[in-house]
Amino acid sequence: MWLSDVTVSRRRGRRREDSRLADHVDRLGEEHPPIPLGSVDYTMKKPSLLAERFGPVLAYMTRVELEVERNVLELNILLPDPPEVDRHFYADVWMPQETRHGQILDKLQDLLGIEPHEPNLTDVSFSLKFLGALGRVPGVQDISRMLYYLTGLATERSAVLAYNKLHAGLVELGERAVAATVVAPIRRQEPGHFAYYQMAAQQLWDQLSGWQKSLTRGLRKRTFEVVGAYNKRQVTEFGDVMDKLNISDGGEAELREYARQVGRAEYELMFAQRQGMRVPDYVFKALKRAAVLAAERKGEVWPAAQPAGS
Repeated sequence: MWLSDVTVSRRRGRRREDSRLADHVDRLGEEHPPIPLGSVDYTMKKPSLLAERFGPVLAYMTRVELEVERNVLELNILLPDPPEVDRHFYADVWMPQETRHGQILDKLQDLLGIEPHEPNLTDVSFSLKFLGALGRVPGVQDISRMLYYLTGLATERSAVLAYNKLHAGLVELGERAVAATVVAPIRRQEPGHFAYYQMAAQQLWDQLSGWQKSLTRGLRKRTFEVVGAYNKRQVTEFGDVMDKLNISDGGEAELREYARQVGRAEYELMFAQRQGMRVPDYVFKALKRAAVLAAERKGEVWPAAQPAGS
C-alpha cells in the first residue's frame, strides 16, 4: 500500500470516528435535556439529619456543578481551535446539563440551611492561560485536548461513584424523594459524559506521536488534581466528602481501590503496557492527601486505627 493510500485510509477512519462522536453528542442532547425543575421533589423527612450527614457533600457538589460556567471559559482559552464536536459537546450539551444540576443542588442546600461553598465563575489561572497560548504551536493543542479528555474521564467517574454513594445514603436515611428526583436524574446523565471523553481520548491517543504521548504522561502526573479542588482548602473539603461518603474510612487499601476506579480509564489508555501497576500513583497520592488533610482539620490522624479483628 502506498503512503498516499495510508493517509487517505487514516482520514476516512478519523471521519468515521468524528461521526460517531457527533452522533453520541446529538443523542445526549436529545435523550438527556436539562432536568426539568418542576420534576424535582424536595420533600424531606428529617432535613436536619440529612444536613448533618451529607451537608459537606452537597456543598462541594453544588460548587463543582455550578463552576462549569468557568470551565467553559477555560476550555475556550485552552483550546483556541477545538474540533467542532468538542465545542458542541461542552457548550451545547454538557454545560446546560451540569448547570441545571448545580441549580437543583443549590436549592436543596438552601432548603437545608447548608452554608454554600462560593463558586468561582470567572477567574482563570495563569498556567492555563499560558498553556492556551502554547496551544497555537503545532502539536501542542492536541496535548491540551488530551489532558482535557483525561480530566473529564476522572471527573465523571468520580461523580458517578459519589452520586451512587449519596443515593444509597439518602435511601438509607429514608429520604426517597430527594434520592429519586434529585440524585438519580443527575447521576443518570453523568455516564454519557464519561463515554464521550472515553471515545474522544482513545481516538486522539491513537493519533499522537511518541513525544506527544510522553509529554502528556508527564504533564498529567504533575497536574492531576482531585475533582473540583484547586487549593489546599478545597482539597481538604474533598477529603471531607470522601469521609462522609465512607470512601476513605477503610484505610489505604480501600482508598487505593477507589483510586483504581477513578484512574482506570487513563491507566488502560496510557499505561497498560506497564506490568504490575493497576492505578497511576498520582491518583492515589492526590486522594490520600485529601484524606490526610481532612483528618488533620478534625484533629485526627488518617487512617484511623481499626478495631481489633476488623
